[in-house]
Amino acid sequence: MDFALSEAQRLLVETVRRFVDAELIPLEDEVEASGRLEPELARRIFEKSRALGLYATNIPVAHGGAGLSAVETMLVEEQFGRTTDILIRRAFGNVYEVLLHGTELQKKRWLEPAVRGERTFSVAFTEPGAGSDAAGIATRAARDGDAWVLSGGKYFISDGAFSDFFVVSAVTDRTKGAKGISLFLVDKGMPGFTVGRDQPMMGLRGTTHLELAFDDVRLGPEHLLGREGEGLRLTLETLGRVRLAQIGARAVGKSTRILEAMTKHARERRQFGRAIGEFQMIQQMLADSAIEISAARLMVHRAAWELDQGRDARHWISMVKVQAAETLGRVADRAVQVFGGMGFCKDLPIERYYRDARIYRIFDGTSEIHRAVLARALLKDGVAPFDV
Repeated sequence: MDFALSEAQRLLVETVRRFVDAELIPLEDEVEASGRLEPELARRIFEKSRALGLYATNIPVAHGGAGLSAVETMLVEEQFGRTTDILIRRAFGNVYEVLLHGTELQKKRWLEPAVRGERTFSVAFTEPGAGSDAAGIATRAARDGDAWVLSGGKYFISDGAFSDFFVVSAVTDRTKGAKGISLFLVDKGMPGFTVGRDQPMMGLRGTTHLELAFDDVRLGPEHLLGREGEGLRLTLETLGRVRLAQIGARAVGKSTRILEAMTKHARERRQFGRAIGEFQMIQQMLADSAIEISAARLMVHRAAWELDQGRDARHWISMVKVQAAETLGRVADRAVQVFGGMGFCKDLPIERYYRDARIYRIFDGTSEIHRAVLARALLKDGVAPFDV
């Protein structure tokens, strides 16, 4: 077992971290205050990221991306976690690998413009009655000759306001259950497609979470992504990678940045004539945070390694989802405690970290759902799925 990074990997991590610290973190207060990212700023950070070759790094070189492995992608995603969601989306893109399942024509029309940063897209899977239960969707696509007619709605669609098109899940044959779900590429502005309100959120300022409505949207055969009936498989595959990268790795990055702030404050803040870092209860909070972050990081890397080996990483990803999300919550909570009254004030970013951390235990499958998945696997197969 070799845990050392190659020289190229170390340079990649250092480059991304310098970019995040120099170009993105200084913009956080402005985004937090206004609740939005000005288009000119978005354009500027996008152009700088593209110039460094950092946009859409997870997509194969053949389609214009950097072709990073899963492990390398997680190394990058951890650095992404150091700043806010909307800044990462605009600087580095949010190109989901699900588009790789498209035809050559679909890749030319939808994937490659997204990789170049000319078009932005979101996945639209969540509905009021189908959150963690991805198979419980009500949105329907009915056949009409060689075309489809899409009806229904989605909500909590992250980055929807910035997106030019969406990957939408819909039932195409209700008699087939999970095998009757398909995916479609739907362009914003198509007749019958309405973008609804932006759902106000407790955290994640700047990132939009839209409601979408489809009123008999007519789609040609070129809009079907993948084969009919394989939508749920592609949905779960997409969500698995999202959970590992945007929750697992980014939660580790956020936790690390919070721990850095806690450690610095513990050195500098004095009470009763001593730095508070000399008090054992403060030391315990720092030590517990370091232990849990390190455990989550190793689990992220192991799950990514499983993907790189072409192995089924579902159970590892579920473990990552729970471990990393809950670690972030505990570290953010400890930070508020270590900073005391100032940790509760908006003058410092600690309270923002605390608010933003809370959603990690909910989106892309709650902690409870993933624990149930793991428990079922244990009851069925014992410890084999989690063994070395």
